[in-house]
Amino acid sequence: MTTLSGSVGDPDESRGWSQLPKGTCGVRDPNGARHGGASNTMPKTATARSTRKCKKPLSEAEFLRLPDDGRKYELVDGEAKEVPAGFQHGILAIHLAAQLLPSVRPWGYVCDSSTGFRMVNGRIRSPDVAVVARARVPTSDIPKGFFEGAPDLAIEIVSPFEDMPDLLSKVAEYFTSGAQQVWLLFPEQCEVVVYHTPFDAVRLHAEDELTGGEFLPDFRIKVKKLFEIG
Repeated sequence: MTTLSGSVGDPDESRGWSQLPKGTCGVRDPNGARHGGASNTMPKTATARSTRKCKKPLSEAEFLRLPDDGRKYELVDGEAKEVPAGFQHGILAIHLAAQLLPSVRPWGYVCDSSTGFRMVNGRIRSPDVAVVARARVPTSDIPKGFFEGAPDLAIEIVSPFEDMPDLLSKVAEYFTSGAQQVWLLFPEQCEVVVYHTPFDAVRLHAEDELTGGEFLPDFRIKVKKLFEIG
């Protein structure tokens, strides 16, 4: 277990990058070096963004009406932004949701990645797994659209192709919008980074135990178990 410190949400500051495991695609260390990924290539999103500047921003209603093409999208600054999510990604998310359900069901809900959460900045984020306390949900009228605010626990399974600046911004957005914890799962390193605030985090390794703390006191699992498939 490694205790981390620093802030997230400002990808231009080197301190936020120290929260992520070395060897992750596109991660920089505090000295400015990059670890993994193509160091001299422009991110794929740059060209797309430049060509869409003249397009009218998508509204939430238009975003909801987009045809289902089997990919995962979030609404970011009026654009439908694709989030990498492959086959292994989906299996890990479902397994984790199933492991969380017994601890959460008496008092809350476990949501999958098709659930949209409206951040305070207007962006619609969809964590791979989310936990929401039942006290925050109207019992007589469960929302059929996007949930207002972040989940209490937001969990992201990090792909090697992840847009790392956007991921760090997402962590900050979750806390600004009401999250109590954020977990980042790194399958390739068999590690989990647990944020209790945007400024401090703990990195757990394969043999460490992941617990939910005061928020999820009944949940505990060895990190390597999160990444077992089959």
